[in-house]
Amino acid sequence: MATTTLTADTIGSTINDNEIVLIDFWAEWCGPCKRFGPVFESSSDENPEIVHAKVDTEAEQALAQELQIFSIPTLMAFRDGILVFNQAGALPAPALKQVVDAVKALDMDEVRAQIASQANG
Repeated sequence: MATTTLTADTIGSTINDNEIVLIDFWAEWCGPCKRFGPVFESSSDENPEIVHAKVDTEAEQALAQELQIFSIPTLMAFRDGILVFNQAGALPAPALKQVVDAVKALDMDEVRAQIASQANG
């Protein structure tokens, strides 16, 4: 499955309408982004059940600012609409695979319970 380009108009529905969404925040001028791009594309081929999306931080500056993207590339992972991973820096393929496997393995009832206990704490 090819990657999807997200905008401020499409990011919310994409996150909420899919079980797992990985988002690569990048820019054309960013060297590490260009190196991470093929790794991210390869992951999308290996994991067709996961939405792999990209946000061009130059074209979507307000969105990048709203999501507090201060360094690129930044990878965010959402599961069931909840942000479960957020890290700046280009990941090598084995590290990206670890992230994907970890997100797939999450016990979302436990994650929701942790969020609830933090909110009530």
